[in-house]
Amino acid sequence: MKIFCVKLLSPLLLVIFVVLSSASLAQEPPAEQPPDNVAGNWKIYARNVNNGGSSTKYVEIKQNGNELTGHFKGPHQSGGIEGTINVHHIVFHTKTREVLTFRGRVEGNKMSGEYGIHGEHGEWEAIRAD
Repeated sequence: MKIFCVKLLSPLLLVIFVVLSSASLAQEPPAEQPPDNVAGNWKIYARNVNNGGSSTKYVEIKQNGNELTGHFKGPHQSGGIEGTINVHHIVFHTKTREVLTFRGRVEGNKMSGEYGIHGEHGEWEAIRAD
């Protein structure tokens, strides 16, 4: 009698496991988070890669979903920008003779991260200026 119960119980447990597993897999995946709103004017403080000093730069960002465009103005050059934002992670580069690439994280009205120029990297942080 015990062997019969074990043989009967085993397939029943398997069916219960399959039903519960398929129910959990059938649930909809969580909704994707929208990107942070970074549209507007920002003041960037960057540590210079060549001399350890710092410089102030300005960027006006226009945002269409995850796509970023706008205008950059630094102490030695200015031009357009192109980039993307994925939830809190921002990446944009300048369309200038010496391209700067900014990567970082958005936290409300502040951003910070690392930028690169000519293979060198430095830290930057920005605050919303409007």
